[in-house]
Amino acid sequence: MDHDAVLAAFDRRMRRDARPDGPGARVERAGEVVRQAGAAHDWHGVLWSDLTEDTAADVIAEQIEYFTSLGREFEWKLYAHDRPAGLADLLSAAGFTPGPTEALMVAETGNAPAAPALPDGVRLLPVTDAAGVELLADVHERAFGTDRTGLRERLSAQLASAPETVVAVVALAGDTPVSAARMELPPGADFAGLWGGGTVREWRGRGLYRALVAHRARIAADRGYRTLHVDATDLSRPILERLGFRVLSTTTPFIYGPQAPDAYRPQAPDSPGSPG
Repeated sequence: MDHDAVLAAFDRRMRRDARPDGPGARVERAGEVVRQAGAAHDWHGVLWSDLTEDTAADVIAEQIEYFTSLGREFEWKLYAHDRPAGLADLLSAAGFTPGPTEALMVAETGNAPAAPALPDGVRLLPVTDAAGVELLADVHERAFGTDRTGLRERLSAQLASAPETVVAVVALAGDTPVSAARMELPPGADFAGLWGGGTVREWRGRGLYRALVAHRARIAADRGYRTLHVDATDLSRPILERLGFRVLSTTTPFIYGPQAPDAYRPQAPDSPGSPG
């Protein structure tokens, strides 16, 4: 994989030319930034920017004014290779709060790993309706310890209006949901995004996270997507590296406004919670 070529393609397709990631969202080009806004449950923030030391402070102030006028918390999704070099310091000085830095990792779908055998009594259930959404949100609340009301609303709307753009799956032990994950499939892009992979504590370490990565990778390949991307936590990064993923960059969420994780970040990263 050509690192520089893939990074340039990612910046172009998934950031600069991004499409809305939900039916109620809109993506706007506002001068030197590309941003998304929408309904209360949508992700709000800056996807891409092309700033200089001379323009950065004014553009940051403009985005604060814009999202504040909408009454929204928002995220400036900063990548390590974004310019200018001191952009993180400028965001902090403007009142943004940085979150944990994650690794942007990619893998070619043609090299997707074979799914490991599921533990005895565990099966995978595709999420296609409200009952499935509730099971997935239940896993996320138990795995990550946060309310997922925004996720329920966003995923339900996406399944209803654009089901071809999302894949969601729940692992059931009998009738009990124990692991879950999603994948975003933006139309016209080569990149499929892995999001929200999580396993409840008592089921970690049994291969469920790896199985859900492999399950989504095969679906992406079947639908013609060439590359998987994922924002990986420190816990998921070593697992993904063993599955053939490579680090492309790093990304840090800079948040402006009250800290309400589910409101401002429905796109939770893939994380098993502990090696699984």
